[in-house]
Amino acid sequence: MSDGTNPGNAAGRSIGKRCVVLSIPGLRERDLAGMPRLLALMESGVTVPLEPEFPAVTCPVHAALTTGVGPSEHGVIANGFYWREGSEVPERSRPGTVELWTAWDAAVQAPRVWDWLRDADPALTSAVWFPMPAKGANAETICTPAPIHNPDGSESLWCYTKPTELYGELKEELGHFPLMNFWGPLSAVKSSQWIADSAVLAQKSHPTRFAFVYLPHLDYAAQKFGPDSAEHERAVGELDAVIGSLANGLEEAFAGDPCTWIVAGEYAITPVSGPVYPNRVLREAGLFTPIEKDGQEHFDPSATQAFAVCDHQFAHVYLRDPSNEADVNYAREALGTTAGISQVYIGEHRAEIGMDHPRAGDLVLTSEPDRWFAYYWWTDDAKAPPFARTVDIHRKPGYDPVEMFLKPGTRETPLDATLVKGSHGLTRATGGGEGTDTVLLISDPELRPAGGPATHAEIPDLVLRSLTQVD
Repeated sequence: MSDGTNPGNAAGRSIGKRCVVLSIPGLRERDLAGMPRLLALMESGVTVPLEPEFPAVTCPVHAALTTGVGPSEHGVIANGFYWREGSEVPERSRPGTVELWTAWDAAVQAPRVWDWLRDADPALTSAVWFPMPAKGANAETICTPAPIHNPDGSESLWCYTKPTELYGELKEELGHFPLMNFWGPLSAVKSSQWIADSAVLAQKSHPTRFAFVYLPHLDYAAQKFGPDSAEHERAVGELDAVIGSLANGLEEAFAGDPCTWIVAGEYAITPVSGPVYPNRVLREAGLFTPIEKDGQEHFDPSATQAFAVCDHQFAHVYLRDPSNEADVNYAREALGTTAGISQVYIGEHRAEIGMDHPRAGDLVLTSEPDRWFAYYWWTDDAKAPPFARTVDIHRKPGYDPVEMFLKPGTRETPLDATLVKGSHGLTRATGGGEGTDTVLLISDPELRPAGGPATHAEIPDLVLRSLTQVD
């Protein structure tokens, strides 16, 4: 019989004051009217606008939320990297590789909030649930997707956890993490519900003082159907139900310990009218050269003078020889005169948008507010590489929201980037306007940020204050 102090006790155990951060993409202040459970959780708290730092996409936002600094310091300049000289993180060592969705915490070049907490007091333990990247982080407990890539090209469902045996425990209770509902045409609330349920279970068996939980559900419908669509409105209600169940579960797991809730929107998704294709522009300018094999056009970073890694509403353009001023100027002229491209930042001017980092492109592009950047380089769909018609987040040298769609009558990803109705990445500072703001909710009004709109970089300090301030 349990005495209530056993870490495995189903009701949890008291270990002291707690703090939970929920990281929610696509959350707008107007969405809160459809989230009664979230509002109830914040009944005595405060709600303030939150202005994201550029670029307002998943990995840089997660890095800012957990380090308190921007991309020029934390080094996460996009949802992926071009490793010119070889990767700086485990498992990726080949030079000249474009890698999206890097999984390893080693890619983040600044201390993260769980490091801050441990330095302040070793008793301030942390649980890290699905931020990107997180593998190998210093937190006490971690859960993040890590499908096993089999020799035949198939994948087996799995998650990286710390401790290693934790995923087996979660799987026994909840089944495998539903990766097919996390991204792709089957994206659904099931993935966020699994994340929430597993976070609760882990707190009962491996309690921590701090928990960071990523709930991605609002990312899907707003991009697929538009941020003002009925589908997005329905998703808001579905996510609110997940938050309600998470709050109830953690209340039980925390066994009466007081908890500060911080809910940070990652970015707002805004309507778009169509894509821009930087690699096709570079190709027309004679700077991008695909490799043709078996009638298909493939991409090799080492075999072309310039290429763009496209990521929502911005892109990093890398040149084989960035010291060649003629190529730089030619690329700038070609891209800068293309409809839908708002700005081209080069050299020291990249510091204006926080992109003064060695990993950043030699040129950094931002789109017009109603456009976004698609990675396509082919001009004949018959020559598209095989992975273009699949959900393949690692081989594509750019983010591909078209993976949320299925070509009618097939199981293929269509090659029609005009299907996408919402995007993100821009901020006020890069021409996106106030519509790119998201929202910050804090259950403790004493933690209200001073001044105007809050920023993601303020969150680690709020967490530290919530756990160390004397009542």
